[in-house]
Amino acid sequence: MGNDQKHHSHPQIIKRLKRAQGHLGSVIEMMDAGRSCLELAQQLHAVEKAIQQAKRVLVQDHIEHCLDDAIGPLEPDQQKRIDEFKAIAHYL
Repeated sequence: MGNDQKHHSHPQIIKRLKRAQGHLGSVIEMMDAGRSCLELAQQLHAVEKAIQQAKRVLVQDHIEHCLDDAIGPLEPDQQKRIDEFKAIAHYL
């Protein structure tokens, strides 16, 4: 797969990352304003979770849609194992 290939989840991921970027900017402003460390930690945790979720969606989408392209047609028992792999990846 080339680096320029765009997946159907990318617009959703970009939206999440832009939201996290804005939130991070707000946290920086909060730090400049001298807000409490507890508040800052809570907000940084929220930014971290948003980025983590964006990464999760990206990885799951890649596994879900690119794995089949990479390995090609399979026998039913082999496909079942790949489907199980895809299913367990949702628990990452």
